[in-house]
Amino acid sequence: MSENPQSNGDVLTASDDDIDELQARLGRVREEIGKRIVGQETVLEQLLVCLLCDGNALLESNPGLGKTSMIRALSDVIDLDFSRIQNTPDLMPSDITGTEIIRDNEHGREFVFEEGPIFANVVLADEINRATPKTQAALLEAMQEKQVTAAGETYQLPRPFFVLATQNPIDQEGTYPLPEAQTDRFLLKIVLDYPTYEDEKRIVELYTEGSGTPEVEQVVSKTQLQTIQSLVREVPIAEDIRDRAISLVRATRDSENIEYGASPRASMALVLAGKARAFLRGRAHVKWEDVEAMAPPVLRHRILVDFRAEREGLTPDEAVASLAAER
Repeated sequence: MSENPQSNGDVLTASDDDIDELQARLGRVREEIGKRIVGQETVLEQLLVCLLCDGNALLESNPGLGKTSMIRALSDVIDLDFSRIQNTPDLMPSDITGTEIIRDNEHGREFVFEEGPIFANVVLADEINRATPKTQAALLEAMQEKQVTAAGETYQLPRPFFVLATQNPIDQEGTYPLPEAQTDRFLLKIVLDYPTYEDEKRIVELYTEGSGTPEVEQVVSKTQLQTIQSLVREVPIAEDIRDRAISLVRATRDSENIEYGASPRASMALVLAGKARAFLRGRAHVKWEDVEAMAPPVLRHRILVDFRAEREGLTPDEAVASLAAER
């Protein structure tokens, strides 16, 4: 970046050349993933924002829209270990976190901790609302604490660590919806919609006429990703923009259209997501457009629209957009 502005004492610590290189690599990440995933640019940007913030995402979509392919591509391009958990009602917490097993060795038998699928850099928790509340709680605890405790021993999860939990909005039978207090632990809720006609046409051509899944190149290492995560927190944000972001979150608690507003955790998430989006787009500071763009995925799962407003057709995204327009 040609300039390195400062705000409230925040200073990007790496050199301009280093930052330019890392931002260029992030641009290549999007290009490489585009070899496998057609369209969905906004969804991909929000996934990358969440990853750069060292957060976790809740993704809501209908089946067959390429969630697994997108996450696999992301893990391949950034050299991250990938793991998938298919949530079912009979899944136990130890099936996710791991458990101690008895293993024979030259000295006899001993208890050894067998790591579960949560021990990966990128974890796809498919259909999290099909797992029982007890299993959901174990997964969310691992996400929050970045560690697993078994038989009195604590095991650190690998870093970087990113969980993408999916929900199917169609099937409600045999599901256990996440309580609002637990969805609040997700930095973003991302909504993946059906592709356009042209995009769907390209998808069909790509996967029915080619030789298989396109190869992608690894362009960012784990170390580089962790460096970027540190830099994102140092991206300057002007005091007035930060105050407007906080005001937006606080407005959700007073709006007549919203029954339950967002907590201060949402204020932190909104500011951090704005920083990540600015960095991802090659800028050295946060603009209001970054905050405004990230407000829906940050807030849509943290607010509850009033019954009357919901009956009139008001969605959480529309409620947030209306409040953002007033800032």
